[in-house]
Amino acid sequence: MGLTIAIAVVCFAVGAGLSYLFFRYGLKTKYENIIKEAETEAEVIKKNKLLEVKEKFLNKKADLEKEVALRNQKIQQVENKLKQREMVLNQKQDEVQRKRNEAEAIKANLEAQIAIVDKKKEEWDQKKEELDQKKEELNKVHQQELEKLEALSGLSAEEAKERLIESLKEEAKTEAASYINDIMDDAKMTANKEAKRIVIQSIQRVATETAIENSVTVFHIDSDEIKGRIIGREGRNIRALEAATGVEIVVDDTPEAIVLSAFDPVRREIARLALHQLVTDGRIHPARIEEVVAKVKKQVEEEIIETGKRTTIDLGIHGLHPELIRIIGKMKYRSSYGQNLLQHARETANLCAVMASELGLNPKKAKRAGLLHDIGKVPDEENELPHALYGMKLAEKFKEKPDICNAIGAHHDEVEMTSLLAPIVQVCDAISGARPGARREIVEAYIKRLNDLENLAMSYPGVTKTYAIQAGRELRVIVGADKIDDKQTECLSAEIAKKIQDEMTYPGQVKITVIRETRAVSFAK
Repeated sequence: MGLTIAIAVVCFAVGAGLSYLFFRYGLKTKYENIIKEAETEAEVIKKNKLLEVKEKFLNKKADLEKEVALRNQKIQQVENKLKQREMVLNQKQDEVQRKRNEAEAIKANLEAQIAIVDKKKEEWDQKKEELDQKKEELNKVHQQELEKLEALSGLSAEEAKERLIESLKEEAKTEAASYINDIMDDAKMTANKEAKRIVIQSIQRVATETAIENSVTVFHIDSDEIKGRIIGREGRNIRALEAATGVEIVVDDTPEAIVLSAFDPVRREIARLALHQLVTDGRIHPARIEEVVAKVKKQVEEEIIETGKRTTIDLGIHGLHPELIRIIGKMKYRSSYGQNLLQHARETANLCAVMASELGLNPKKAKRAGLLHDIGKVPDEENELPHALYGMKLAEKFKEKPDICNAIGAHHDEVEMTSLLAPIVQVCDAISGARPGARREIVEAYIKRLNDLENLAMSYPGVTKTYAIQAGRELRVIVGADKIDDKQTECLSAEIAKKIQDEMTYPGQVKITVIRETRAVSFAK
């Protein structure tokens, strides 16, 4: 029993010891694993930290390298600037040295010249003393001779001088009168020849074309089918176009052409442009016609201003008032005895410039006066003044200089000429208008008669528009529907016909057509 307990105790002790050994071995193994893992993690952390430190080091190194490169670059730039400054300073130093050498050479030269001058001065002083001595001797001899002459002639020196001066005066007067007579005779002989030379030279240097205006414009179309669209249903389109523009539109058998007839070039141009837009657009009806005609009238006004600006630029004339520029542009659509007014004004301006240059005057002022001399022929409103006086008033109104205003007003002798510009403008106006083929009196009289016809009809109350067409054989009068009724239109037609018979002279007969239309216009919104 005791042995058994002993054995049991021994076995327990041995088991406990073995258990303790196994426990310690397991702990050791676990500790070793933990240590290994820790060492591994530490190694990884160490490597990561080393990599981070290395990366930071590389970044810092790159930044330092960049900073060093920038500093080196700045240092290089500073060195370059210093080198450039050094080169400039060397150049300046060389230049200063060169100038110093030149100055020294000049100084030496001046010193030599001063020495020569001093030497010459001494010589001149000696000569002056000799001359003074000789002068004194001459004065003594002169005085002795005067005393001898006074004793011989019985006259003092002052009396002899006065007699000599009187004789010289008489002789000078005689010679001067003879010289003046010779100059006057020579001037009379050469004046006509010189004037002809200046005029001929001016005409030769200004060789512009002669433009004869007519009263017909031909409008070309692509095909005859368009004629029917222009005429419209029962002729409503062509009637609306004639009423809006005041131009007679002749649609006949002439292939691919329509004739626009009117004495006023502005009306013909408006009708031509309006027809062109209508045919291009394709929509042709009375309302569209009136819209296009109104738009084209604005375009023509803009074209008038543009023409005036182009003309002044071509002639080199500046500083004109905008209203004068517009009046110059209107000259394109006016004629004087069949001669285009703008062409006549340009030709007169160029002639004035050439003639003023030949006579030694200001060519720019002469050209300005020549261009403006006929602005009174294109008035915006009717007036009773001659065109030269009206043009002078316009020029004064728009601040032109007095000599230019006088040249405009005096070119037909309505006012007295006060400057040399006036006769030049008068002569050049005559030269431009007197050339063969430049003007036609018949056209001017014809246009005046048609203007008088229209103005006569416009004097009646209720009349809104008047158009003389068919070369003055028909007068169309458009009246307001709210001012005159149908019965009054008949009376108005008869009154106008009677007044034309009593006050005007004309060939054949004149047909007076009074047109009264009632329109109702509404808008769908």
